[in-house]
Amino acid sequence: MMHQSENWRKVDRDHHLGAQVDYREIYEQGGSRIISTAEGCYVSDEFGNRFLDGMAGLWCVNIGYGREQMAEAAAQQVRDLSFYHSFFKTAPLPTVKLAQRLARLLGGDLQHVFFANSGSEANDSFFRMARRYWVAKGQPEKRHFIALDNAYHGSTVASASLGGIKKMHEGGLPIEGCHHIKRPYLFAATKNDRRTPDLYGYKMAQKLQLEIDRLGAENVAGFIAEPIQGAGGVNIPPKSWWMEIEKICRRNDILLAVDEVICGFGRLGRWFGFQYFGIEPDFVTMAKGLSSGYVPIAALGVHRKVVDALRDIGGVFPHGFTYSGHPLSCAMALTNIEIIEKERLVERVAKNQHFFSDQLSRLNDHPLVGEVRSLGFLGAVELVSNAETNGKFPAHELVGQVCCENIRDEGAWVRPLGQDILAVCPPLIISDDQIRALVSKMERGLDRFLAHVGNG
Repeated sequence: MMHQSENWRKVDRDHHLGAQVDYREIYEQGGSRIISTAEGCYVSDEFGNRFLDGMAGLWCVNIGYGREQMAEAAAQQVRDLSFYHSFFKTAPLPTVKLAQRLARLLGGDLQHVFFANSGSEANDSFFRMARRYWVAKGQPEKRHFIALDNAYHGSTVASASLGGIKKMHEGGLPIEGCHHIKRPYLFAATKNDRRTPDLYGYKMAQKLQLEIDRLGAENVAGFIAEPIQGAGGVNIPPKSWWMEIEKICRRNDILLAVDEVICGFGRLGRWFGFQYFGIEPDFVTMAKGLSSGYVPIAALGVHRKVVDALRDIGGVFPHGFTYSGHPLSCAMALTNIEIIEKERLVERVAKNQHFFSDQLSRLNDHPLVGEVRSLGFLGAVELVSNAETNGKFPAHELVGQVCCENIRDEGAWVRPLGQDILAVCPPLIISDDQIRALVSKMERGLDRFLAHVGNG
């Protein structure tokens, strides 16, 4: 008789199409690993194997799994109002409450919020609202957007076009009007640049000015980037880069959008990454940590000047989703924010980030590691074939993936990015002992790979 868990893997293989996976590989392996339960910082699979989750699900479970307060909030909201929309001049009460709460957290002139269901939709919404803004300002020719190479902004047509990951541009992307400039990437910079990161950040920001000059400032609607590239390699830019980027956008009358889908809600020891870098954007996209992944929800924070222009032009902005501001999702997000505030998780990250960094830096001595970098509770391990020269592995060797599988066998989840980067993004509630355990499991996983290479 087939084990019940194995049966569900077969069902997965036969019927479920997973996200960003190799369908052939999943089929040949007999289906996906079925995750059945989770609590705190741990997830368990169908066989009862327990894993320390070093990725907070998918960069999102900031408050950890299994919060009873979240379950109670969901049940109460379903009883009160299971669904209503925000079309036709109506709005559910939790939706309005959450908009007010986010406006307070964003601060300054970011006092308006549009709701969506995913980071992809939030970035799509920025794309459309920015174009409408320039129409309202009498400059409809400002239709072009600039972003970074290797950036991830989502999987929908517009958001994937804003993103700069080449493999996501299959099938005719990016769409017209999306352009990309070279990102600041200190690990791949020259030794001189690495010694002077502030100067390097300033120099790399000039790539934006050069692209604006090529396109013509009168044709450029906006620039978008993450505070720290997440899926692009947990790439941490110098503060000077962001400061200069903001100056360039203001000088050229270009809207500045910050994609906070990963960095938002405490990940960097501030409510939002733009606050850490000391800039004031016109748009802020957010998702993931907004509900700690308990329910799908996303939002777009919008500057007063944008809303003023849309109000001045009048007319319906033909954009929105059935589940924009879903009352259940908004109630859950409000409870999530309440937990983060009550447990002072943002302050906890700010206080403990040095411990997290010190523990992760233990891996710097490993022969497979070229660099360890982190900020807040967000880190990356850059793998190399030669630690003295930072030599890369051959392109066909999926070193990151293999090392992650080895680390999983040690009882922890981290994520491979590209060929040779390991991402670490634990729940914000992770304890010091759990951080130590996570790094130890990562080290043993790397040792497994090294032993395999040595025997091969």
